[in-house]
Amino acid sequence: MIKITVITITYNAEAVFARTAESVLKQSYPHVEHLIIDGASGDKTLSMAYAYKMRSDEQQNGHEVLLTSEPDEGIYDAMNKGLKQATGDYLVFMNAGDCFHDELVLQRIADMATGDPMPAVIYGDTDVVDEEGRFLYHRRLSPPKILTWRSFRHGMLVCHQAFYARADIAGSIPYDRRYRYSADVDWCIRVMKEAEKRRLPLKNAEAVVADYLEEGQTTLHHRDSLKERFDVMRRHYGLFSTVIMHIWFVFRRFL
Repeated sequence: MIKITVITITYNAEAVFARTAESVLKQSYPHVEHLIIDGASGDKTLSMAYAYKMRSDEQQNGHEVLLTSEPDEGIYDAMNKGLKQATGDYLVFMNAGDCFHDELVLQRIADMATGDPMPAVIYGDTDVVDEEGRFLYHRRLSPPKILTWRSFRHGMLVCHQAFYARADIAGSIPYDRRYRYSADVDWCIRVMKEAEKRRLPLKNAEAVVADYLEEGQTTLHHRDSLKERFDVMRRHYGLFSTVIMHIWFVFRRFL
């Protein structure tokens, strides 16, 4: 059976952790490893995480919750720790505040993880919600029917929380810690480049698979994030192409 590792990064996340934990707990698919990588929180996050682990164990739902807490050097350092600890066949990052769209998401992903060879990435669509989990709007950028690493020239068409990567590939590609807000964009591109190199398919789930909390770190640090994303795109697609696409991004806002 396909084992899926869900990685949740937390730091002083008591206000939003419960909805993420509840979302994983409700997943009907049994073969789940949930790694909670905490950055030595000083609030109630750890006690909430331990209580969640006990609930999951008591349910005997097949989920294994593993919790570590220690100081880190930022979110992408913590994500790299998660990559090293993951033992599943596929992994996805579902950070504190984010959640699965419904209770059958991981079952759908596991059902699609078939074939010889198994797909390098399974991806889906995303809805944006508020802190109470209420629907706000469908994410403006939607994944194309056929995705390649070149697709991200048009922006991050697949949200990080909707990007399921084969663990043997993802584990060999650490996040670039030179970036503070946009290493996830760079990481997804590099994973897809490796998939093309290995001639592995990318599969579209053709469904909303994640609910994304609107006020994430990228939103809160929008200007710095945009600068980093320009540099990521320049490195992967070249300066000329990146400049042309950013001119188009500006015009697109007014269409």
